[in-house]
Amino acid sequence: MNKNSFIFFCFLCSFQFGFSQTDYKDAAHIKTIILKPIATNSYAPIVQLGEKLWLTFDDLNADEHTYAYKVEHCDTDWKKSDLSQSEFVNGFAEDRIRNYENSFNTLQPYTNYSVTIPNETTKLTISGNYLISVLNEDDEVVFKRRFVVYEPKVTVGVAVYKSRDISFFNTKQSVEFTINTPNLLINNPSEEIIPVILQNNNWQNASIGLKPQFFRGEQLLYKYNKETSFWGGNEFLYFDSKSIRSSSLNIAKVELGEDLYHTYLFTNEERRNQPYTLYPDVNGNFVIRTLTGENNNTDADYSWVYFSLKTSQNLEGKDVFVSGNFNNWQLNETNKLNYNEALGLYETKLLVKQGFYNYQYVTKASNGSVSTHDIDGSFYQTENDYTVLVYYKKFGSRYTKVIGVGYGNSEKINN
Repeated sequence: MNKNSFIFFCFLCSFQFGFSQTDYKDAAHIKTIILKPIATNSYAPIVQLGEKLWLTFDDLNADEHTYAYKVEHCDTDWKKSDLSQSEFVNGFAEDRIRNYENSFNTLQPYTNYSVTIPNETTKLTISGNYLISVLNEDDEVVFKRRFVVYEPKVTVGVAVYKSRDISFFNTKQSVEFTINTPNLLINNPSEEIIPVILQNNNWQNASIGLKPQFFRGEQLLYKYNKETSFWGGNEFLYFDSKSIRSSSLNIAKVELGEDLYHTYLFTNEERRNQPYTLYPDVNGNFVIRTLTGENNNTDADYSWVYFSLKTSQNLEGKDVFVSGNFNNWQLNETNKLNYNEALGLYETKLLVKQGFYNYQYVTKASNGSVSTHDIDGSFYQTENDYTVLVYYKKFGSRYTKVIGVGYGNSEKINN
């Protein structure tokens, strides 16, 4: 690589993949799955090698089942890599989950389980994509989650711009980034470096496969526009059920049923033709919390939360879902809205643990295409988080490393 000049336009196409968050549906009795770094106010399961992730979930059967976790190393496409367990873990890749506690003073009984990775039994030794599965006593998988482990070999600068395409100038955001490689010799960056761009840590619209457009000294420059464009979307809707007995933020009323509380949200109206309005959100994430206990993990109760949506457009041929990190961005029958002809509303109800939740309405057409802007519109002003993961597969290597992570936010968007 010539450090004193630009080598222009090593340009090939990028690809946008519709990676689903997982190809496995969560078991119905497993709720409130959280996989995140131990650090406060950190939601994305992305950690530096040696740092800890915290996994917690609730079993509504509340009978203290024995569960185990299993960690697998994956390629960039989230398929299991060819490595043996001894090549990516020191100790055991599978072990029993020993920390569990029953709920206290809740109408919905449950058992809360938790484990940290790495731990004394399982120590990860290499970077890359990982899949963690939780198995029951019969070795049946009850859920799976992804996480990424990186080693800081390169730094990444990320900037967010308005789209330069006049057709999407007011609706899309474009990500430009630079990978700095002062301490790493890369023989063929166009083939060995694989950047992935995530919006709000949602893998469903991840962008992967970009080649560097320019080389400048020890920098790889990615100055794309169209290929790195994302719909800006709209700020996430939200509700706060920390006080389960009374209405609060965006909650119209609360009723006590025969067994549980029923939380009715105000009816949401489509925002696609309304002006953009800024209000704070946590970009699709959620936080478990309760005002009636000291331990959120075991003292927070569950309630049935009722969602309703009024639309003026004809959504025939499209399904509508309520989505967010609380359900791992999955689109399935559990969170699908049904149309109530008598009321002219799309409706559904979900069993949700007390807390502060972000959510959005997503449509899915019969051809499989997913849209986050059919209902809520898309605005370049929307505040979104962007993450650039740098994957590195050296020629002849048997696995793909993750050698750097960069973060950007569209709050201060560039023109």
